Amino acid sequence: MATDAGRTAGLGWGRLPRMLCALVLVGTACGALAGTTRGALMVSGMPSALGAAYAALSLRLEDRLQTRVAGPPARIALGPHGRDVRLAGEIGEGSAERLATLLAAHHDVTRIHLTSEGGLVEEATAIGDLIAARGLATYVPDYCVSACTLAFVRGSARYLVTNGRLGFHAPYDPGLFGQIVQADGAAERAAYVAAGVDPDFATQALGVASDSLWIPEAARLVQARVVTEIVDTDRFPDSTLDDDPSPVGARAAILRALPLLEGLAPPDGSAWRADRVSAMAAAYLDGYRAGRPEGEALDRLRARAQGEIARTLRGADDATWVEIGRTLLRAMRRAEPQACLTIGGEGNLLVASETLSDDEAARGLLARAAGQEAGRGDAAAPAAAPRLASARGPRDCGGLIAAYAHALARPGAGPAVRALAGQGMRPAQEAAALPR
Repeated sequence: MATDAGRTAGLGWGRLPRMLCALVLVGTACGALAGTTRGALMVSGMPSALGAAYAALSLRLEDRLQTRVAGPPARIALGPHGRDVRLAGEIGEGSAERLATLLAAHHDVTRIHLTSEGGLVEEATAIGDLIAARGLATYVPDYCVSACTLAFVRGSARYLVTNGRLGFHAPYDPGLFGQIVQADGAAERAAYVAAGVDPDFATQALGVASDSLWIPEAARLVQARVVTEIVDTDRFPDSTLDDDPSPVGARAAILRALPLLEGLAPPDGSAWRADRVSAMAAAYLDGYRAGRPEGEALDRLRARAQGEIARTLRGADDATWVEIGRTLLRAMRRAEPQACLTIGGEGNLLVASETLSDDEAARGLLARAAGQEAGRGDAAAPAAAPRLASARGPRDCGGLIAAYAHALARPGAGPAVRALAGQGMRPAQEAAALPR
């Protein structure tokens, strides 16, 4: 929550620190400053009198030397169907003016989506004034911290997505060398209270050190009247791509949401594999532009991704299927019963990778299967295990785990694991066909 205009430049240490030392007459401290590497120096690390003098001088020099470097402007754009506005990014100089221009041209806007790391207090306050004047609702689909909260609390209704984050700390002035000079938060406290926020909450929020961040629990935010309602992802249109609604942004977003898909989009940039991911990204982007709710958009993405993954795994060789089976078995042993049946009965590598959390093995196996598919080109894929529609096998998690363990313990387990994973048979029906 910076009270000054923008971020400071990352100047190197050298002659300028020695000049500063001479000016503030700190004597032996000059050597320590001159030897410090490039980076931020916290005023709190100095004696109080020296810190105050240093901070005041560096702030004056910042104005004189014009070392402040503006960050990239926040993206402010009209959402699907013209019913909402999306603000994403740092709230910098001119943000409020750009929002005012957009609102003046679009009278049907009723809500603003805020995804921001904060920025200038004056701009955030002006944005809050615009929100209040138009009676807009505010919605945080991910995070809104620091100065952004000053705009958020001005909403006629204030929505926070489940697991979304609001973050608070005291305002500050940035100094020449990146140090944080905590500022008086009386005006910000008055703004929170005037918006209906509980005064004790406002005091606590602005008592957090400027170089720290407090992210309260949702229940506390509702209790303190900061948030009027916690909403699920199916309530409002998707905001995932608010900061970059381009094909590149969509591709990056789906890879963040489903990291396993990186197995279909390796660094070598193979066109046929990149096209699969690009096609999924294009479909996700179309849904975003159409105003599809985030929950629905993610459900569609997951379904399409699982289809592509299953298609790729069908062509994997027996040795790869043995490794896939081991990964599925490890995931089943960690999963809840319903997820266990999905993992083992459907050979769902996507759910398996999420259950294992940050598991690189699943991603590597998908890339390996995709490479085998690419290497074959138009050649026929290995034949899938025969469909045994009348076979009866384990329908419970424990039985499925036992079936996988039994299959993997035998030589030549690939075809049996492929069958257990539903690649050519109905889920879990293949156990009766396993060799005894």
